[in-house]
Amino acid sequence: MRELAAGPGRVLSALGDRMPKGLYARSLLIIITPMVLLQAIVTYMFMEKYWQGVTARLSAATTKDIAAIVELYQQMPHDKGTTDLLQLVAQKQLALGIEFRPLEDLPPRGARPFFDILDQALSDEIRMRIGLPFWIDTVGRSDFVEIRVKLDDAVLRVFARRSQTFASNSYIYLLWMLGSSLILITVAILFLRNQIRPIQQLANAAQDFGKGRDVQNFRPRGAREVRQAASAFIEMRRRVERAFEQRTAMLNGVSHDMRTILTRFKLSLALLDESSPEYEDLQKDVDEMSRMLEAYLAFARGDAAEQAEATDIAALLEELRANAIRHGQDARVSFQGDPIVVVRPDAFRRCLTNLVSNAQRFARTIVITGVREQRYLVVTVDDDGPGVPEESREDVFKPFFRLDEARNQDHGGTGLGLAIARDIARFHGGDITLATSPLGGLRANVRIPV
Repeated sequence: MRELAAGPGRVLSALGDRMPKGLYARSLLIIITPMVLLQAIVTYMFMEKYWQGVTARLSAATTKDIAAIVELYQQMPHDKGTTDLLQLVAQKQLALGIEFRPLEDLPPRGARPFFDILDQALSDEIRMRIGLPFWIDTVGRSDFVEIRVKLDDAVLRVFARRSQTFASNSYIYLLWMLGSSLILITVAILFLRNQIRPIQQLANAAQDFGKGRDVQNFRPRGAREVRQAASAFIEMRRRVERAFEQRTAMLNGVSHDMRTILTRFKLSLALLDESSPEYEDLQKDVDEMSRMLEAYLAFARGDAAEQAEATDIAALLEELRANAIRHGQDARVSFQGDPIVVVRPDAFRRCLTNLVSNAQRFARTIVITGVREQRYLVVTVDDDGPGVPEESREDVFKPFFRLDEARNQDHGGTGLGLAIARDIARFHGGDITLATSPLGGLRANVRIPV
């Protein structure tokens, strides 16, 4: 029973996998499929009930006229006067062209037409009403149907107009049906395109906002539901921007107060004797507090006001390599694909600089790799340092998080480098992950959409 119940589910699942993925294509399919099915049903009913019925009645009437001529010919003397009389009656009264030919074999059956409704109906009527050997041709001449009946001493050759035996005006119905369907489908396509365009614009605006780019000239359009979704997106964007502005304003105020206190500390240090044992320790504490304050402000600010623009990532990675070499590291860089990517250049430079600087403090060899894929930019920073334990690779992204023997807390570190880097990556709509490097140290993988 379970297998029987799972059967339709598998069929529906397979059908869903083959269905179009886009809303535009699916909407067209929803409109076109019922229309095509309706037209197919109507056409079938028309062909079954009307076309075949009318053709059968016309074929029966024509066959009756031919049977009457055959019966008259068989009962009357077989001379020229009889044949002339029958030809005159057939032409004047029955609208048939007849000819009595010498007795001969009937021609072989020719090619059957694609739609053989006329052949079938006419053949059935001749077999039933006349019962003599016959031959018909509905293909040779477009306006006429030729029928030959083999009599005892002659062959009756009959020419009937196609309209007498066949519902020949049915193609007009089919043309009207196809024409109206094409017009309706065209209207549906144009209408759906106008309805789908605001949805696509909303998706593009949300995607650009998620990548940290400006959303310009976007306003609610389209149907009521789409306008509601667009209005909700605009309100959400305003709230997010206000949150950034409030955070920046608050931290600017905090930084002002903290810098005031640091200035007092520096003035107090200037009055102390530099030879005293407390001076050096106090100076280190003040310098560390200054570095922490600047790093914290950079983390909180996040370069939200910077505009996104096309940036040469390959050149940026080359700058990072040159800087690492100046600091004594063995650095290598490679890049694949189109290097021009739209990012916030200063923020993205700070993101990669923090990762490379983090590697510089603990490694001798650094390998920076950039790959421009179809939808993403991936930058990988590998080093041969001590690495970070797997269980702590998410914790090191927390602001001010420190490990006892970690990569990001020594040498004057503030514990904000990786947090700032991930914050910038996520502001671009991407993320940063950590893994074990093939060099034996840490691998930092930056992946952002393009």
